Amino acid sequence: MNEEKASIGKSIVINGELSGSEDLTIEGRVDGKIELRDHILTVGSNGRIKAQISAKAIVVLGQVTGNLNATEKVDIKETGSVEGDVVAPRVAIADGSHFKGSIDMQKKDHPEKGTFSKPDSKSKTDSSPKPETSPVNGEFARV
Repeated sequence: MNEEKASIGKSIVINGELSGSEDLTIEGRVDGKIELRDHILTVGSNGRIKAQISAKAIVVLGQVTGNLNATEKVDIKETGSVEGDVVAPRVAIADGSHFKGSIDMQKKDHPEKGTFSKPDSKSKTDSSPKPETSPVNGEFARV
């Protein structure tokens, strides 16, 4: 297996979209969007990210402001800081790290899991939505 890894040094600043097909470590600053669909993104201890991130796995040792979307795992280490929403089937937040946002640990393979089924035939008398029902992460939750 060919292990390709790229690195962005701490003096590098990127504004815009960043995508690739290899694992990436960022020690510098990135503002915009990062997409590494089948690879691992590591935000190093000097990394300062203001971006929407999509990757197979995301490891945060530095600072991230923006939403994180991982198909496998998000790992916020002791020195890591995340301000944004996290969507991943597995999430690890180390003691001493900083996190502000929401977490959705629903697996992509099973979008039905954790959602409510359609009402059965007995409930069809009241088909209007309840006023206290509100969307949560794009889905309706019964209150």
